[in-house]
Amino acid sequence: MEQDNRESWLNRVAVGMTPLFETLGAPLPSRVRVAIGFTSRGAKGKAIGECWDNRCSGDGHFEIFIRPDLAHAADAMPAQIAAILAHELVHAAVGIAAGHGKAFKRVAIGLGLVGPMRATTPGDVFLATIAPILAAAGSLPHARLDTGGETTQPKKQAARLLKCECEACGYTVRTARKWLELVGAPLCPVEDHGPMRHDPFNGDEDSEPNDNS
Repeated sequence: MEQDNRESWLNRVAVGMTPLFETLGAPLPSRVRVAIGFTSRGAKGKAIGECWDNRCSGDGHFEIFIRPDLAHAADAMPAQIAAILAHELVHAAVGIAAGHGKAFKRVAIGLGLVGPMRATTPGDVFLATIAPILAAAGSLPHARLDTGGETTQPKKQAARLLKCECEACGYTVRTARKWLELVGAPLCPVEDHGPMRHDPFNGDEDSEPNDNS
């Protein structure tokens, strides 16, 4: 049985919107890829969608990405994602060089997108137009990705502490590599035992964050 996925859903919606673009005199390019994934600035970026020029693609496709952590209500998410997809498809239809200028605005408004052109939202006309397309596309196989939880936060890199040992009595301490390089090995507290030997391959992970200095 064929497994549905987010990209196939996005493609069905894009195909469903194709006649709308043709009616507006801005046909969609034949080579467009769409996916749900982070834009070029990653999870910390603010863009909710992004369209890459086909000249950046190795096989001449416009590449569209819609971020996966949008906080839409489950029942509203398909229409919201379709609106973002429509915005990015307008870029592909009129050319990236057109930006959000007159050519972009004409098509976007014609589709029923409203608001500032740099951050359009679905108007009533768009929602009414997209409803049968979404019904034909089926349920969206996607749920919001939570990027703010503890499990997603990278652990701080720990400082690598090197073991130093007195060859005379076995007394050991651990210190950062930078201190070994700056001032040399520590001295054993036992009188006359002198500098301790350090093993550059024997280290521990310490709880202090690495300052990379």
